Amino acid sequence: MTFKLGLTGSIGMGKSTTAALFTQEGCAVWDADAAVHRLYDVGGAAVAKIRAYFPDAITNGSVSREKLRGIISNDPTALKTIEAIVHPLVVKDREDYLAAVDAEIVVFDIPLLFETGGDRTMDAVAVVHVDAATQRARVLARGSMTEAQFETILAKQMPSAEKCARADFVIKTDTVEHARAQVHSAVQQIRGRLKDA
Repeated sequence: MTFKLGLTGSIGMGKSTTAALFTQEGCAVWDADAAVHRLYDVGGAAVAKIRAYFPDAITNGSVSREKLRGIISNDPTALKTIEAIVHPLVVKDREDYLAAVDAEIVVFDIPLLFETGGDRTMDAVAVVHVDAATQRARVLARGSMTEAQFETILAKQMPSAEKCARADFVIKTDTVEHARAQVHSAVQQIRGRLKDA
């Protein structure tokens, strides 16, 4: 039996770092963002489908995320169309990964896990969390986003407190060492459950 652990958390909470810690514990990790990059890349399954609706979004045979953002900001209905194309492809990518991987615990790194109802397909959910001031400082320190863009993304995501309340494991990412200890503990608990199953 493969145990499916959903990993989620709002922007700037330390999800990528935490996913790497799960890898170090011997878990397989599937990354939703990486799947979208594969789908948007040259030869990716989303390219032709997005070209059919938004030909201007294609550059050198791949989907330009920047051009898609421009299209979405100019056309409020575009996001729904893009989601209708991309979400089923992401689900298929995830299912293909699960069928091919040989691991006791598979971690599914999905930013909008609760928002898309993906938590219902998991055996448990881990949420990464840090205080709001640290979250804001981390995101703005990247230099790739304005405060207004950060607020827009936050508004689309379920509040962190609600995610934590719905989680089986809450991993505080105030320091890497603290996060590592909590990841280790979560993996030990899951392995214990698998032994008892």
